[in-house]
Amino acid sequence: MEKTDVLVIGGSAAGIVAAVTGKSSYPDKDFLVIRKEKQVIIPCGIPYIFGSLRSSDKDVIPDGVLTNAGIRLKIDEVVSIDHKNKVCKTADNTEISFEKLVLATGSTPEVPKWLKGADLENVFTIRKDKEYLDEVMAKLNRCKKIVTIGGGFIGVEMSDELNKLNKDLTIVEILPHILGLVFDEEITVKAEEILKSRGVKIKVGAGVKEILGDKKVTNVLLNNGEKLKVDAVIMSMGYRPNTELAKKSEIKINEMGFVKVDEYMRTDTPDVFAVGDCAEKRDFSTRKLSGVMLASTSCTEARIAGMNLYKLCTVKTFSGTIAVFFTAIGKTGFGAAGLTETIARKEGFDIITGIFEGIDKHPGTLSNTHKQVVKLIVARESGVILGGEVMGGSSTGEIVNLIGLIIQNKMSVNSILTAQIGTHPLLTAPPTAYPCIKAAEVAAKKIKSA
Repeated sequence: MEKTDVLVIGGSAAGIVAAVTGKSSYPDKDFLVIRKEKQVIIPCGIPYIFGSLRSSDKDVIPDGVLTNAGIRLKIDEVVSIDHKNKVCKTADNTEISFEKLVLATGSTPEVPKWLKGADLENVFTIRKDKEYLDEVMAKLNRCKKIVTIGGGFIGVEMSDELNKLNKDLTIVEILPHILGLVFDEEITVKAEEILKSRGVKIKVGAGVKEILGDKKVTNVLLNNGEKLKVDAVIMSMGYRPNTELAKKSEIKINEMGFVKVDEYMRTDTPDVFAVGDCAEKRDFSTRKLSGVMLASTSCTEARIAGMNLYKLCTVKTFSGTIAVFFTAIGKTGFGAAGLTETIARKEGFDIITGIFEGIDKHPGTLSNTHKQVVKLIVARESGVILGGEVMGGSSTGEIVNLIGLIIQNKMSVNSILTAQIGTHPLLTAPPTAYPCIKAAEVAAKKIKSA
């Protein structure tokens, strides 16, 4: 029987970070990562292998990240866990004993059971599987008319990337707008305008009734009766947690299908942790169960688990997902953190908003200056920031990360108004009109006038 101190099942972002952080925190312990894939794809980079990169080989996480840190790696699949005796068995019949176990089994694409035709040839999901993605790329190269079902981040990014290859792309989204679960209407409308200007067709408020074809897909039938002729379909209808191994091992699962965990990422089973897409999430502000799956969130959870494997630290806990999202369409970045205005109102928060439109360099006559819009969602009584949305240039991601930290630290409008920032003509908005601060000023005026 093989032995290890800490066994990590799953070798994508969450598994890697849990192992590396754990080894750094407990260097005397032996760490073993088991994963099925020969090579690990960078999940967030998957859409870009179809257009910008043109090869999955350019989107791979090197194994040296683990081996250089002194972590052992085994390419195999865990098929059973005996958590009482702390032993797992793999597909090649190896038995491995452990002291601590971290489940980082990730997620798989959602394929609704009611959707007829999802199994036809040239109907694809976006799996985190390099070999499968290579097959998809080869087949899509021979297709012209492509429909993407789902206008979330992956659906939008896949469509925009394939559009670069002169494909005829149509996004079908059942919500009133693409990206509608993450952004409020004033932002989603701008994203739609940019996508359309780049040649991507968009059909919103339209669900898919059936995918048609004999053996190979030929048409997509919408709920309104419209029929779209296609050569291929990309299903981007979300992901579900991969928790079959946990269920089989009698590790508790919540009502949304995630492994139940506490703020230290511990399951109800002693010495078993869960991190990443397979692990339970709660919203930072509402404390409700959340289905958000993000690599950034996964890595935060993995660090928490890695640091708390052998001793708990009260300041190293995961207090809920803030859900920090980004995407880019052409040279325009879109990002959000925390609650949207729509969701905040739906949840019953008494809020006001502050919106400011400025620029990301100064003066605005500099080349490559981009318009920058910042929207803050603010609790009226306390002035605490609940969420934020940004549209701008290449600095969008870091501005949204800043808003994420503001939310996590429960900072108020006044904290932003008195924030000490640095500025530079080529790198930031002007100090006189820094959009994040100016949006806070708008919110502050609304609070005072209430």
